Amino acid sequence: MNAIEVSHLTRAFGDMKAVDDISFTVGEGEIFAFLGPNGAGKSTTIKMLTTLLQPTSGTIRVAGHDPVTDPNSVRRSFGIVFQDPAVDDELTAWENMEFHGVLYGVPKAERRQRIDALLTFVELYDRRDSQVKEFSGGMRRRLEIARGLLHTPKVIFLDEPTLGLDPQTRIHMWSYLQELNRSDRTTVFFSTHYMEEAERVAQRIAIIDHGKIVAMGTVAELRAQTSTDTLEGAFLSLTGGTIREEEGSSTDRMRSMMRARRGR
Repeated sequence: MNAIEVSHLTRAFGDMKAVDDISFTVGEGEIFAFLGPNGAGKSTTIKMLTTLLQPTSGTIRVAGHDPVTDPNSVRRSFGIVFQDPAVDDELTAWENMEFHGVLYGVPKAERRQRIDALLTFVELYDRRDSQVKEFSGGMRRRLEIARGLLHTPKVIFLDEPTLGLDPQTRIHMWSYLQELNRSDRTTVFFSTHYMEEAERVAQRIAIIDHGKIVAMGTVAELRAQTSTDTLEGAFLSLTGGTIREEEGSSTDRMRSMMRARRGR
């Protein structure tokens, strides 16, 4: 069974196709990496998968639901951690978690239990009553990961989730996510610029460039296809070395999501 199904997906902005007729599937319980240079179409694709942007053409299913015709069911099925900070600085860690749980309709008793467990996991329980503006960048990222998992999503989207984290925190985060993947068959869809992270964690990888998926497979398959020794070598062989422009910011994505949820 597939957690994500994408068929002939296209998104155009005027005459420019940011995503150009891509198709792929992500199996239930799979850890799947989505790699590409800046401006390749990663963020646009993630926006469409998470109901923040409607496709120009093509079809999507996330946890069996269509983001276009049934966005609320899709939103309930996934958690997301954006690249840029998206927690409220003026609230405490606990209040950020509580607000998220209420927003997603998590029953009070279950919500409080999961908040305790997740804040303990990310080693923020002792700082639960501190305002987020007092947190370091790594602490904020850990809080965002805990928040994204609060409503026990079937799929979790991670957009550059470990950017700026120290190696110890990255290892700790991925150890937990891999255990969650094994125990609950949570599907993990992530983008990253850390090639060693994708090589170590992902079961399959799709590489997108200029809006098209140029290769997809395991690390071994991508290396073999490009006659290279590393995933980074395969990536550069497929996408070249030209510096690209950034796509839209993650802050914009959070604002779009909150507007969408308020309009339910």
